[in-house]
Amino acid sequence: MRVSNQYHKGIKLRIKTLVNNIILINSLIVLFAISLHSNASTLEQAKQLHDRLVGVPPSQSTLNEMVTLLNNNQPIAAAYKAMENPHFYSTTLKLFAAPWTNKEQDIFAELNDYSATIIGMVRDDIDFRQILQADLTYVGKSDLGLPAYNKNNNAHYQALADQFINLADNLVATPQSSLNGLPASATAGVLTSRAAAKAFFYLGTNRAMLRFTLMNHLCTDLEPLKDNSLPTDRIRQDVSRSPGGDSRLFINNCSACHTGMDPLAQAFAYYDYQFDQDNDPTGEQGAITYNSEGMIDAKTGLRVQAKYHKNATSFPFGYITPDDQWENYWRQGINQKLGWDTNLPGKGQGMKSLGEELANSEAFAQCQVKKVFKAVCLRPAESNADLTAINNITASFKQNNYQLKRVFAEVGNYCMGE
Repeated sequence: MRVSNQYHKGIKLRIKTLVNNIILINSLIVLFAISLHSNASTLEQAKQLHDRLVGVPPSQSTLNEMVTLLNNNQPIAAAYKAMENPHFYSTTLKLFAAPWTNKEQDIFAELNDYSATIIGMVRDDIDFRQILQADLTYVGKSDLGLPAYNKNNNAHYQALADQFINLADNLVATPQSSLNGLPASATAGVLTSRAAAKAFFYLGTNRAMLRFTLMNHLCTDLEPLKDNSLPTDRIRQDVSRSPGGDSRLFINNCSACHTGMDPLAQAFAYYDYQFDQDNDPTGEQGAITYNSEGMIDAKTGLRVQAKYHKNATSFPFGYITPDDQWENYWRQGINQKLGWDTNLPGKGQGMKSLGEELANSEAFAQCQVKKVFKAVCLRPAESNADLTAINNITASFKQNNYQLKRVFAEVGNYCMGE
């Protein structure tokens, strides 16, 4: 009986040991599976991050480095590693900037001085506010055998694209004033690029430059900015006060846009895009022009370009543009929501100071983040989490000297798990 009890105790002990071993083995299997899942997840995240930022698969060595950085809690460094790929500049950034250079907002528009300058400034981590005010244009290196920059055509940039030149390594910053003949004080970054002048100073009244700058860089069109509570004293003569014989249309619609638009568009009063309309109707061989001090337009008798006085008989008592002094009426009323910088005066002369006004608004900073979000996440912001991320990344953008490359890195990390 005693032997039998000892025998049973031994059996129970062996069974207990076996069960404990099974539990331990199962625990190890679970931990190993979790480890494998974690590594696989980091690997997938690294691939997703690279794909979203660059648009092509990473090399194995790059992928390994990114996984290590992500595992070491260095997600921004992982994104910067991905952005070392030349395709980030020649594809992602080119497609990102191309729509801003034309009225059709075509993402497949040819490379030009506008888009190349955006690419170069992102690469060099230049304060992105300078895109609207700097004396700066990016061109291809002089030893590439390309046609030289010509203010009358786009051949230089077309050759860069046609020859698949590596934009990451072969763009150099050049004073814009040394290329297009404008005084340095009259340059305003991409706003005075040849591409912008061709698209937005082409014929018309120069109001298009303001509208598309708002669309491209403050993420708003004129319609949401309509405010008919502002003074109408700066609305030009070409705007009828009784369109179709009905003054209510002017009061309720026309004036609501022009009260703010016309005082701002006055900054462009000395600029035009000149070309041979008979032999070159689309302006392919045209160039930006500027009436410097002492230059007088034959039609206006002032430095002001003739287009600012066109259709003067529509309302002869309207505002006659005398110079390029602009004022931001939108600092009052509902459009204070754009977040104007209270340290700036809200008025000035010419495009450079207007570019500074626009670039220092809260709307400008948030707009850049929204555009990067859509480009990298492949969708607009939708959820509360998305909006919170945009607000946080906008704050980071401003705190980090408006470096847009970092915005791409932060947005890429936000979207890499989708």
